[in-house]
Amino acid sequence: MSIENQKIQADPQETEPQEDPSSKQRLKWIAGVAFTFFIALLGFLLALIPGFAYVGQLACAIIIAIIYRQIFGYPEALRAGVTFSSKKLLRLAIILYGLRLNINVVLSDGLGLLLRDAFIILFAIIAMIWLAKVFKANSTISLLLGVGTGVCGAAAIAAVAPIIKAKDEDTAIGVGIIALMGTVFSIAYTIVRPILPISAVDYGTWSGLSLHELAHVALAAAPAGQDALAIALLAKLGRVFLLIPLCFILIYIMKTKRKGSEHASTKIAFPWFLIGFMALSILGTYVFGHSIPVSDEVFNSVYTLTTWLLTAAMVGLGLSVSLKDLRTKAMKPLIAMTITSAVLSVIAFLIV
Repeated sequence: MSIENQKIQADPQETEPQEDPSSKQRLKWIAGVAFTFFIALLGFLLALIPGFAYVGQLACAIIIAIIYRQIFGYPEALRAGVTFSSKKLLRLAIILYGLRLNINVVLSDGLGLLLRDAFIILFAIIAMIWLAKVFKANSTISLLLGVGTGVCGAAAIAAVAPIIKAKDEDTAIGVGIIALMGTVFSIAYTIVRPILPISAVDYGTWSGLSLHELAHVALAAAPAGQDALAIALLAKLGRVFLLIPLCFILIYIMKTKRKGSEHASTKIAFPWFLIGFMALSILGTYVFGHSIPVSDEVFNSVYTLTTWLLTAAMVGLGLSVSLKDLRTKAMKPLIAMTITSAVLSVIAFLIV
């Protein structure tokens, strides 16, 4: 074959359009993010089934994600989008969560509660750290559970995880356990409420001081009436408020521990999303609805968006969980957290 004929045969191949690698990667990224929201939707639908409603959308979605991982493995082709959900969307959800915190109410009406909130947080963290040593449990998961139990469940765990350099699977395990135990305890509260020798308001205070998630507090306190629910949410908001100083304390502790160690050169990234959390808390308290009119419908829409973002982020974390690791790493922290939560409930009841 002549050189001329070879050129003629090569020309059509050279003129064929080449696939754009960046476009392909972009499609995979979109598909990955969409996949986390799809599982979040499945979690939402599962939570509509009687019985699963107590577990909630967040926990249902994590369970589905973990089951998917065990059956089909991690979706490697979608890793970029899944990682985006578990990292970036998680931080955005925490920032938007700041709108739930009314600083003015906490500072003006809840200073007494704030002191008790601080004690509850301190006790939960110290108890979990101590029990982790006793049971030889995973220290990272135990610390995450201590923060989640003391402050505000999944949101607190998500905020603290990057500060203490927690692995994604450890964060997901912590969130799953906190959702499970919070649901169990909130249902138990509603069962024992009629036989407790305390007023509805004191019951609300007890719920707000000791239960894990904001949703768990609402679930337990609502049956006792509006006054009980209001004081319960106030007590809980005080714990959310204390998440901010707690994160800065943990940053200081982590930096101090790293000095003189082999990891001394490793920098702890400043959690800038906490600045966003604080900014939206201030705006939500003093600007939105005051200087800038904002309807309740808009706030409710933002709260709904926050829930979906947090759920999609937790799906991303749940996909990183191996059941083998879950069995070996989760059981001892679960036992430690059960003991801590039970003792915490008794202490909170005594200080109401």
